[in-house]
Amino acid sequence: MAEALEGRITAVRGAVLDVRFEGGLPALGEALSIVTESASLFAEVQAHLDESRIRAIALGNTAGLPRGLPVRALGGPLQVPVGPAVLGRLLNVHGEVGDLGDPLASTLPRRPILRQPPPLASQRANRELFATGIKVIDLLTPLVQGGKAAMFGGAGVGKTVLVMELIHAMAARYQGISVFAGVGERSREGHEMLLDMRSSGVLDHTVLVYGQMNEPPGARWRVPFTALTIAEFFRDERRQNVLLLMDNVFRFVQAGAEVSGLLGRPPSRVGYQPTLADEVAELQERIVSVDGVAVTAIEAVYVPADDFTDPAVSALAAHVDSMVVLSRSMAAQGMYPAVDPIASSSLMLDPLVVGAEHVRIATEVRRAIEHYRSLQDVISLLGVEELGVDDRRIVNRARRLQRFLTQPFAVTEAFTGMPGHSVALADTLAGCRAILDGECDDWQERSLYMTGTLEDARARETASRQEARS
Repeated sequence: MAEALEGRITAVRGAVLDVRFEGGLPALGEALSIVTESASLFAEVQAHLDESRIRAIALGNTAGLPRGLPVRALGGPLQVPVGPAVLGRLLNVHGEVGDLGDPLASTLPRRPILRQPPPLASQRANRELFATGIKVIDLLTPLVQGGKAAMFGGAGVGKTVLVMELIHAMAARYQGISVFAGVGERSREGHEMLLDMRSSGVLDHTVLVYGQMNEPPGARWRVPFTALTIAEFFRDERRQNVLLLMDNVFRFVQAGAEVSGLLGRPPSRVGYQPTLADEVAELQERIVSVDGVAVTAIEAVYVPADDFTDPAVSALAAHVDSMVVLSRSMAAQGMYPAVDPIASSSLMLDPLVVGAEHVRIATEVRRAIEHYRSLQDVISLLGVEELGVDDRRIVNRARRLQRFLTQPFAVTEAFTGMPGHSVALADTLAGCRAILDGECDDWQERSLYMTGTLEDARARETASRQEARS
């Protein structure tokens, strides 16, 4: 093994370090270790300035870092601990624990966070559905094992709640491993998620990896790769299916833009980094199924100013199989989860994957809701009574479908007082089919709102009628 290169810091500008080496330069992407009086600091080589100097981005706080400190090249990318010992722990970008528990053993296996995706010949397409128990997702934007789904939405429309419910579903249905990457999360959110997982009993099957909002851009930029490396270990060496959740991938892109600006690169469209597409692909292309074992990714994506033409949103959307679009107007109406049934889509909504009957029902649900939306201006001006008989019937069924596709979540029970419902796909299809066929035309709309199966709604309707009679 070659002797480790050593150098000294010559300049510190925020998170950017210039280091002079004698006798050679470390490669791009190689990790550097800087030992300070208080702790170890890691950095990553980003540019070769000349024959003896490199420019690196720090993965930690550089406040008070003096020039002249010795720097040691680690001979490859940053390595993080992996394996069963990290389950139930909260880690940072370096793999250090942040949950006030015992430190991880130094003998744990470690893996580099930067690596090539599996070769194309070893990747396998998967058609096994990933049932979430969430009606609107299973019906209109079905997910598959080993697929990539993204939840797009602006601030405050329910992305994080959906992610937490999916972690709950993974633990309850699949007994699989979940790896959660908190990219640019608030400290409060990380603390709440850790407490929620402890109380619900799913923490033992989950790894939490956080690069918080108050950390330098380098840490936030590399956190998804740390989480992905842990997920790949369980997939490749433990042969376990893994659910990889990332909240929020837009902040990964944002951190990359900050790093690019700090390194002096000229900005591209809308101020984003010129390497935007490459950075997104570097992350997304590693999320694949290999020889029957899958990493299934579900990513929350913040949409700035609700602008779906934003370059970051477009770059991320190009890599996903299922797009779950969260609507601010539906959230304002109390339709939770606020999934827009028209804007959301999935490549898996195909007769060869989910069956012809599922596709037929999903298409009819979309058509009814779209027809209702096209008539909303007329209804607002003239009232529903002015519509023709056929239009009035479609509108009434569309409104009932919208309410049937709402449901209370297990993770929000403490706030809403309503027990969470997980609904099997067969029950979702049966309920939508019954509403489309007119079986619920004389029901009150509130009987279908925030309920589970159609039988639950029927029981609520029966109780409501008996109460009205008495």
